[in-house]
Amino acid sequence: MSIMMKMSAASRAALLGWMMLGLALVIVVGPFLWIAVASFKQPIAILSGTWSFTPTLDNYADVLLSKRSDFLAGVRNSLTVATVSTTLVLVVGTLAAYSLHRFAWARWVTLGFLGWTLAFHMIPVLTLVGPWYLAFKQLGLYDTRAALILTHVSINLPMAVWLMMSFFRDIPPEIEQAALVDGCHPLSAFWRVVLPLVVPGLIAAGVLSFVFSWNEFSIALNLVSQTNATVPVVVAKFAQDYEIQHGQMAAASILATIPALVLMVFGQRFIVQGLTMGSVK
Repeated sequence: MSIMMKMSAASRAALLGWMMLGLALVIVVGPFLWIAVASFKQPIAILSGTWSFTPTLDNYADVLLSKRSDFLAGVRNSLTVATVSTTLVLVVGTLAAYSLHRFAWARWVTLGFLGWTLAFHMIPVLTLVGPWYLAFKQLGLYDTRAALILTHVSINLPMAVWLMMSFFRDIPPEIEQAALVDGCHPLSAFWRVVLPLVVPGLIAAGVLSFVFSWNEFSIALNLVSQTNATVPVVVAKFAQDYEIQHGQMAAASILATIPALVLMVFGQRFIVQGLTMGSVK
C-alpha cells in the first residue's frame, strides 16, 4: 500500500492498465493453453487432473490418422464452404456497398436497406435454422454443402456491406471522376481505380467472413449429416453418449484453430482499420 501511495497518478494508471491487460490475457489465453496442454495428455492424466505428465502425440495421431476419425473430411468440407461463401460475400457485398455509396439512390432506399441488413444481422441464427431446414428440404438441398454456403452468405453479407461502405466512403469521388474524364468506362474505372484502393477492406471482410464461416456450428449441426459435417461439428462428435474423448477433442480443437488464427494474424491490421474507419478525420 505504501508503494502505491508513493507512485504518481500516471504511474498508478499505467500499473492499473498493465494489471487489467494481464487479467484479460489470462481470461482469453488461459482456456486455450489449458486445451493445448490437455491435447498432449493421456486419458488417465486428463481424468486425474495431474499437472505432471509425459507428453504424447497419440491424440493428434488418432485425430489425423485413425479411420474412425472424420476430422480431415470435416476440414475439406469447412474449407469448401468457407472459401466459396467468402468469395460470394466479397463479390455481392462489394458491389452492394459501391452501389449504395456511389449511385443516386433515394435516401430512404439506402437507409432502409442498411437498416434491414443490420436488423437481420442481429437476429439469433438459431431462430433461422428451422425455416432454413424446411426450405432446403423442399428445394432438395438438405444435407448439402450448397445449403451451408447459402446460409453462411446470408449471415455474413450484412457485415461485409457495412465494412466495405466505410472503405468506399473514404475514397474521394474526384478520383473516379478523373478516370471517367480520361476515357474510362464506369465499370473499368471501378475495376482499375476504385477496387485497388479498397483492397484492405476486401482483406478485412474476407478474413472475418472466412473465420465466421469456419467457426459456425449451429447451422451445420442441423442442416447436414456426418458426410458433409464441418470442423466444429466433427469436434463435437468426440463427445458421445457413453464416452467423451477428451484428448482427441482437445487435439482436434487445437488443429481447427490454426487456420483461423493464421488468417486473423495476417489480417489483423486491416480488420482494425476497417472497424475504426471514419472514427478519426
